[in-house]
Order: sequence, then structure tokens, then C-alpha cells
Amino acid sequence: MEKVLISACLLGELVRYNAERFEDIPPILRKWQEEGRLVAICPEVDGGLPVPRPPAEIVSGDGKEVLQGRTRLLTNDGNDVTDYFLKGAHIALETAQKHNIRMAILKERSPSCGSTAIYDGTFTGNIKPGKGVTVALLETHGVRVFSEETLEEAEVYLKKLEQGKV
Repeated sequence: MEKVLISACLLGELVRYNAERFEDIPPILRKWQEEGRLVAICPEVDGGLPVPRPPAEIVSGDGKEVLQGRTRLLTNDGNDVTDYFLKGAHIALETAQKHNIRMAILKERSPSCGSTAIYDGTFTGNIKPGKGVTVALLETHGVRVFSEETLEEAEVYLKKLEQGKV
């Protein structure tokens, strides 16, 4: 059975920066959870950040530039938390490799887990296209990343993986 890496917050775990829980777990995630497919991670907590914690955003660029050392992650009060995000991303990759995981469902707009969009680094709520640090690292190692907003597409991809069509 194919395993799926998942952001722990999407399963209602208390890991979000603001200590809020997502109460409504989508049916497909509940099904996969019952099947024992899901391997939950929170790169920010795994990297050593507390709950709650100040919001953090990538200053410029996205997760790819963070991995290349070309930009940093700062909290809204100016503290550099880049090393925590990098450590968490590497732990997520190690977890994926340990479980032979080839796909993930990660939280959109997160500076770690955003797969197509992240906040723009101004702490004004503006969104820009880009990838979080963990997504950038996972994708460079062949893990296909989806978000909670593309679960139907993820379900199709999982079936293709299991049928050997990917």
C-alpha cells in the first residue's frame, strides 16, 4: 500500500503557528487515515519551533531560494527562523524516504508546505505564487506534492501510483 506524507495540521493536530485546529478533515483524508496510508509531519514543529509561534514568511523568492541560501525566513517581529525551517524540511524528506513515500498532501500557503502559493513576505496577507521550503526539497527528491485544495487530483495520482502508471 502506497503511503502519503501529510501536514499534521490537516488532520486536526495542534501544530499550527496560531495554535488553532482544523476541525473538518476532508472525507478522502479520513479514508486514507483509516487505511493507514498517512504519515503525518509538521516541518516547523519538527524543526524545533513551538506552538504557538510568531508567523513567519519567506522574505523574497520562495522555498527554492531558501534552499539555495539566497533568502531567509523571518518572523513578523524580525527574528530569523530559516534554520528551523531547513531542519524541518530535511526531517520531512528523511521521513518520506524512510517510508518510500512518493506523494504528499501539504498545507497550501505555508512557508514550509505551500505547493503553489505562499505569503509574500510582507505580513499583509498577500499571496504570491511559490513553493514552501519543505515542498521545494521534497520535489527535488521526486516526491509529488499536492495541497488540501487539490485532493481530487491527488486521489487520481495515488491510483496511478498503485497501478504502476507513474
